[in-house]
Parts: sequence; C-alpha cells; structure tokens
Amino acid sequence: MLDHIGLRVTDIERARAFYNKALAPLGVGIVMEVSAEETGAGAYLGYGEGFKPYFWLGEDKRATELLHVAFAAESRAKVDEFYKAAMAAGGRDNGPPGLRVLYHPTYYGAFVLDPDGHNIEAVCHAPV
Repeated sequence: MLDHIGLRVTDIERARAFYNKALAPLGVGIVMEVSAEETGAGAYLGYGEGFKPYFWLGEDKRATELLHVAFAAESRAKVDEFYKAAMAAGGRDNGPPGLRVLYHPTYYGAFVLDPDGHNIEAVCHAPV
C-alpha cells in the first residue's frame, strides 16, 4: 500500500486553486504546507484528510511527466461533484462521469486534466 505520492507542478498557486476546488467534494484538502523558504527551493502542499497528507504537490521549473492519479469517492454522486468542481476550477475534460465496464461492472469514474496536464480521476467502485 502507498503512503503518499508527490507531483511537481509549475505554478503552486494555480495548482492550489485547482486542487482545492476539485478535491473538496471528496473531503480532501490541504493538511500541511512547506514554504519555499523552508525547502530552499519550491513550496509544497500536502493534501489529505485529517492530519495525514498523502498527495503532495511541489513547485518546480518542470512539472512531473504526465501522471494519472485516482482518488477514491464514496459514491457516484461524489464522482459527479468532483468532475463539476474540477471543470469549474479550470480542468479539461478527459472523460466525463460514467461507468467504465471495461475495468469492471461497477467502476464509475470521471477524468479531468489538471493545469499541468496530469490525468486526475475520482472513482467509485460501489454498485450504485
């Protein structure tokens, strides 16, 4: 099992604006910040639930090569909310909410490209 993952982004404030809105419907938010002064390089944002950051964004001159990250959603409605919030935050459609039966019969997901082109997904595996 993974403990955390990190991505490099080219503009931390643009990423903050996008991810704050896109992940809010999933109950995921910033739980830790590390400033550029503290790192001696770029700033970092740690997203998670409660006190534990598990999704990190770090500012760098170059973004991480295109990556796919899927967040678990507790319901199909939360997947729909994620998609709407991510699109409103400037995301680009990469697959609207819906069943993806090629993965399995109850795989319900939505895909959005973030400002750096990463494929960010919310997925619910529950049967309705």
